[in-house]
Amino acid sequence: MSRMTTLARAAAIAVVALTGTVAFEAPASAKTVMVGGAPMYPSKNIIENAVNSKDHTTLVAAVKAAGLVDTLSGPGPFTVFAPTNEAFAKLPAGTVDTLVMPANKKMLTSILTYHVIPGRVTAADIMAAAKKMNGKAEYKTVNGETLTFMVKGKTITVVDAKGDKAKITIPNVMQSNGVIHVINTVLLPG
Repeated sequence: MSRMTTLARAAAIAVVALTGTVAFEAPASAKTVMVGGAPMYPSKNIIENAVNSKDHTTLVAAVKAAGLVDTLSGPGPFTVFAPTNEAFAKLPAGTVDTLVMPANKKMLTSILTYHVIPGRVTAADIMAAAKKMNGKAEYKTVNGETLTFMVKGKTITVVDAKGDKAKITIPNVMQSNGVIHVINTVLLPG
């Protein structure tokens, strides 16, 4: 182990000892990925990265309106299925404007937390789980409902409670507090 790696691990242990918070040490294989024209750094958290993506401005606005910024900036880990602006544009006209109104915060929070799985779940994890279950896997979301994942070849499709399907277009965007998978459709709970 190199001196830098030893120092980095010692610093991480010190952070845990002093703050009680688990620090994420990105694996050596974690790479900076470009999403929405911006680099997503494995050393930054979900919010720090998402605010820079031109493809996720609607999602970021919704997360702010729902009051979830502090949660998704926290230690996690979280797995976020992040719909693009184009995904939100597929919703009926006026839906997003209605959802971000303060009176609809509970519904917006339910939808957004339906896009989050506790823990760090990579595409390889989903594929391995699906392989054991004849091409399908299920994960419980933060809002308590389940998402179904169908794997065909290297393509992962997410199926929501209403039967709508989203494709993971950019998998494994590693974050300091989890992982983001970019998707092309907004998922809706039952």
